[in-house]
Amino acid sequence: MTNARLEALIRRIDSNAQGRPGFWTFTVDSRAVAVITDEKAGRMRIISAVAKADDVPADRLHRLLQANFDSTLDARYAIAKGTLWSAFVHPLAALTDAQFLSALGQVVNLTLTYGSTYSSGALVFQGGDSAAEQQRRELIQRLLKKGLEV
Repeated sequence: MTNARLEALIRRIDSNAQGRPGFWTFTVDSRAVAVITDEKAGRMRIISAVAKADDVPADRLHRLLQANFDSTLDARYAIAKGTLWSAFVHPLAALTDAQFLSALGQVVNLTLTYGSTYSSGALVFQGGDSAAEQQRRELIQRLLKKGLEV
């Protein structure tokens, strides 16, 4: 994956995306998303703010850690700079179009399911505490269809 290819995919998802190579902001399903890359380090991340970290009660933090184990798949809940984020981190060069689009859907789904199923919509692994939770696979499928047409 390159910054040029990421930009093409991002603009396919949201023609009003803002940014420059290495940093873009855009909207998916009414959620603000940022994609940040560092070509020298060969890394990228997709992030979306979920809530103020100080507003997350202890029982929800516990549930987030359970979800990170079995229902978030490739995206994760994380806290940084006073914010609870949904985040996906990956090596840049190895990232495929389909992986990016799936990860984007997973990140957005984690923001949408915070407080309910805490699911990325991709898969729930057995053996954890989230097996009974419903999934949100439709967003991932829609993004894959839209983005892979580029």
